[in-house]
Amino acid sequence: MPNPEKVKTVAQIKEDIQSADVVWVVDYRGLSVKQAEELRRRIRAEDAAYRIYKNTFTIRALDELDYPELGEVLQGPSAFVFANGDPVGSAKALKAFAKENEVLKIKGGLLDGAVLSAKQVEAIAELPSREELVARLLGTISRPLSGLVYVLNGTQQQFVRALKAIAENKAA
Repeated sequence: MPNPEKVKTVAQIKEDIQSADVVWVVDYRGLSVKQAEELRRRIRAEDAAYRIYKNTFTIRALDELDYPELGEVLQGPSAFVFANGDPVGSAKALKAFAKENEVLKIKGGLLDGAVLSAKQVEAIAELPSREELVARLLGTISRPLSGLVYVLNGTQQQFVRALKAIAENKAA
């Protein structure tokens, strides 16, 4: 009969996976407590949570959810980042932290039911954030409109100048 504590842990992992938009997996071996706290703070700023679970419990939770097994990604000690919203922000935070603290290694992740390698996670971290993409889109949309307004305004100004010149000629 399974231990109630273990069943509760597997249920918690399932809940974390189901409520997250993306799950990143990292190797945290060698991080000091201070570094781990800094990582947690950065992850929290990106609407994500940093948790450490045993790989066997995580594999059991993934099996119960009919998700693909992360396989090689779950070799060795693993910490999990459960992110909501824009996956790019949490990936960028992880990559930046890993660059500053070479002990942290990105192992892979799970996005929309697909297993990602470490290189794919780093590629996602290179993408612009959702806010940047929205700003670029709005800039692209507004540029032709502002050009049209400028052209239409210029035509009106030329028409008014022509009328003023005609009025000055008739007055003289």
